[in-house]
Amino acid sequence: MGRFDGKTAIVTGAAGGIGEEYAKALAAEGANVVVADVSADGGERVAAEISTAGGQAFFQHTDVSDPDSANACADAAVERFGRLDLLVNNAAIFGGMKLDFLITVPWDYYEKFMSVNLNGQLVMVRACWEKMAAAGGGAIVNQSSTAAWLYSGFYGLAKVGVNGLTQQLATELGGSNIRVNAIAPGPIDTEANRSSTPQSMVKEMVDKLPLKRMGQPEDLVGMLLFLLSDEASWVTGQIFNVDGGQIIRS
Repeated sequence: MGRFDGKTAIVTGAAGGIGEEYAKALAAEGANVVVADVSADGGERVAAEISTAGGQAFFQHTDVSDPDSANACADAAVERFGRLDLLVNNAAIFGGMKLDFLITVPWDYYEKFMSVNLNGQLVMVRACWEKMAAAGGGAIVNQSSTAAWLYSGFYGLAKVGVNGLTQQLATELGGSNIRVNAIAPGPIDTEANRSSTPQSMVKEMVDKLPLKRMGQPEDLVGMLLFLLSDEASWVTGQIFNVDGGQIIRS
């Protein structure tokens, strides 16, 4: 018996990296999983690997910045599995991200970036919450970052927004028995991180950590499963750092 037997989860950005780890962990705990991503190759692979391992999953092409695409994803989840209980807002523009300052980044890139990395989380919640409420409630986990407390330009600004969004949505959705929390990872060893962050910068970050190693996607899984489970039934509106001690908040 898994913690999520009979429940349905949407995981955005699940075609690789942290999202793939999240999707597979939820499936291993009994959840029916919608692998939501813009990458068909990666998404189909992850869904197939979950199915081969004995889980239930399918890929749904989903652009989180597009309300119609988000609504189609939520509809597909209910059509296939009969209900929607859990949402993991992991999708983001990160791999290959442009490195620039807030005062100079091209405006069209900034708007596209925010439409995915911040607004996309709200778009997905708006598409899903009524279906979750109809199933009796559920849980949402947003992906933040320690960048919210460090200088990180528009990436950090988006994560500050995610933290605020998490707290505001927790207040709005509590009456529907929907909990909303966020995970703020530190430096995680993913292909996207390797392609977007200069490795000299990564080494400097790791050298300053109390636990002096890069995080792995699986380091985040325990917190995710806890926050989505009934064990966290009285936890909402919180941002949890999983970061090797990078940020210590009082």
